[in-house]
Amino acid sequence: MRRSRVQEGLPFPLGATWDGLGVNFALFSAHATKVELCLFDQDGRRELERVVLPEYTDEVWHGYLPDARPGTVYGYRVHGPYEPTVGHRFNPNKLLLDPYAKALVGHMRWSDAHFGYRIGSPRDDLSFDRRDSAAGMPKCRVVDPAFTWGNTQAPRIPWERTIFYETHVGGYTMRHPAVPPQLQGTYAGLAHQDVVDYIKSIGITSIELLPIHAFLDDRHLLERGLRNFWGYNSIGFFAPEPRYSASGTIGEFKEMVARFHDAGIEVILDVVYNHTAEGNERGPTLSFKGIDNASYYRLAPDPRYYINDTGTGNTLNVSHPRVLQMVTDSLRYWATEMRVDGFRFDLATILGREPHGFDQGGGFLDACRQDPVLSRVKLIAEPWDIGPGGYQVGGFPPGWAEWNDRYRDTVRSYWKGDESKLPELASRMTGSSDFFDKRGRRPWASVNFITAHDGFTLNDLVSYNEKHNTANGENNQDGHSNNHSWNHGVEGPTDDPTIKELRERQKRNLLATLLFSQGTPMILAGDEFGNTQNGNNNAYCQNSDIAWINWDKIDDDGYSLIEFVRQAVALRHSHPLLGLPKFLHGQQDSELGVKDITWITPAGTEKSPEQWQDPMARCVGMLLDGRVAAGLQQRTDKPGDILMLVVNSYHEDLPFTVPSVPGVVGWQTLMDTAQPDRKTQMLKADGSFKASGRSLVLLSAFHDGAVWTTAEPARERLAMPEADPVPEAPVEDAPLEVSTGAEAAAFDPADHGETVEEASDAEAEAMENTAAEPGEQPGSQETEPSETR
Repeated sequence: MRRSRVQEGLPFPLGATWDGLGVNFALFSAHATKVELCLFDQDGRRELERVVLPEYTDEVWHGYLPDARPGTVYGYRVHGPYEPTVGHRFNPNKLLLDPYAKALVGHMRWSDAHFGYRIGSPRDDLSFDRRDSAAGMPKCRVVDPAFTWGNTQAPRIPWERTIFYETHVGGYTMRHPAVPPQLQGTYAGLAHQDVVDYIKSIGITSIELLPIHAFLDDRHLLERGLRNFWGYNSIGFFAPEPRYSASGTIGEFKEMVARFHDAGIEVILDVVYNHTAEGNERGPTLSFKGIDNASYYRLAPDPRYYINDTGTGNTLNVSHPRVLQMVTDSLRYWATEMRVDGFRFDLATILGREPHGFDQGGGFLDACRQDPVLSRVKLIAEPWDIGPGGYQVGGFPPGWAEWNDRYRDTVRSYWKGDESKLPELASRMTGSSDFFDKRGRRPWASVNFITAHDGFTLNDLVSYNEKHNTANGENNQDGHSNNHSWNHGVEGPTDDPTIKELRERQKRNLLATLLFSQGTPMILAGDEFGNTQNGNNNAYCQNSDIAWINWDKIDDDGYSLIEFVRQAVALRHSHPLLGLPKFLHGQQDSELGVKDITWITPAGTEKSPEQWQDPMARCVGMLLDGRVAAGLQQRTDKPGDILMLVVNSYHEDLPFTVPSVPGVVGWQTLMDTAQPDRKTQMLKADGSFKASGRSLVLLSAFHDGAVWTTAEPARERLAMPEADPVPEAPVEDAPLEVSTGAEAAAFDPADHGETVEEASDAEAEAMENTAAEPGEQPGSQETEPSETR
């Protein structure tokens, strides 16, 4: 054993900090009696020395090693009382990770020695285990933060233009043919130029990465031959997960961020500050539990046990000032040193929960709101947990966006053909003001999504009625059973051309609805070409073909869907009305005689309150008038945009008469999901068109001489790559309270005339002078064959 020089050092900053001359070590523990710094060789296999930290200031143990350098490998042993009945679980036989470690070395090799108690003892977790855990533990490494960023700047995408793309660092490139094998599944692989170009070509502004904080594979998964693929099992909040690094350096992560920034794309991290990998009282002692269990975790009235608002065994105690400091220090580190652009917080209700319950003015939420760094990055909450009062959609304070699962469920159900869905669909498509229009919050606060990592992919949503999770080894008992999915007649893959065509149309319907709704859209990576998980809706443990993106299986339908998504994204970017900065409430301009939003029946008239109540409602038009919509910068030399979005989830075609709008002289179709390759169609000011069964149509108005753009000019302005860089495949429910300017909508048989296939100028003129005869409501109340329900 060698002997290093040691000085008293400083109690701040916490962690191991290289100052150019030596390394300062500082560790918070309010209840420890002694802290030993353990130094290891470069591989972390052999312990070289133990250094007692000489000073204790303000509950921080600290010391300075003038001979230490970047690359030094270390861990801690913390002494103190082992008294689980009062919340203390100190055991110096267990090597502990520094909560502030910037890099980890080695891998976890599970054994019973990782537990502070003797597994199998009659006294259970009240017993004490004396085995040394160091041999099977990863270790911490001192880093040199120096990195040359060059001239890259943060894109700072406005919320109104933001489109999230949720993906997994490893799974996204494990099968990507353009990424070299040694880089597949890594930060460097994700930063590959072909990958970045492809993401940019779609029009994505912000890539959201599943957890990349250092995490562990659960012991029970490894015993079943599985892995913790998603990474919601954090053990370090400052260190990038080593398994995603091809080089073993933090510079690889920084280069990935720089490459995305150079392409104008933000990097958002999914972060897990609600719990750790240490589990409950029967879990291992790896870091926080052995450093100061009573401070780091929320304990039950009987402090031997943990409050479990996460479903994972423990809950991080962000009400404690030092734990709150750790979380905010971590966020600032990633936002400044690593230059990420925002965070999505897993089970974020926990971060706003104080001992008395969820509080919009809780310490963590207040800290973020006033922080000069954190208040300037994107903050997105997953606004629920399993604790009391855990569902908090719309409950977060100003400055926060939130995942909106009500949007997901409503849009899925509507396109599946469920009854009585138009009222809530109207609110969800207009930004969910019933949840978010308070305290000056904006529509972007609603992060809208159809699919996410947790659940079916888009392809599987339209291909499976039931989950198929048997590969997870839990007898198909895991994962949600209520998916609002529909297989369209066959469970899983099929060669039936009719079913395949309908599934592709439904994918287009769902994606177009997402991209044309008010709020912030989020696309799950791979949905743009029909990626499948073979019906598995809980692939958290599948580091395999099940969860990896199927780049090698993109077929003609997949390439067509990619182009459709590019066009839809470009239309959203081109038309500010599809991403307004303020809510729509039916505000009227008396001089023009128009409203910012009007809901239109298929007969071309405004929906009446009575018509909104029909449970068989399937078709409605959403008319948006940019001449009135609040928040748009008006140009005196160019009239405001006017758009109409027509949705029809009924299984038969319906005639739809465009409404009479002051100043409008005609319309053009910008997109029709039933005929995605069809050229733009022109309509008279009060013409008519066929709303195909299960389809969405976006129309733009000609008015006062204005001619509005299609997708192509938008793509030019956004400098999207023209070449298609997609790699070629190898040859081988709560009640609705308030609606957003849309009282509710319904299908009224009396509103519909005869079907018009295509309206020529002569036909349109004739229709102006001829009232359509009332028609019968097509079909019965059952919208799909009974066998497909």
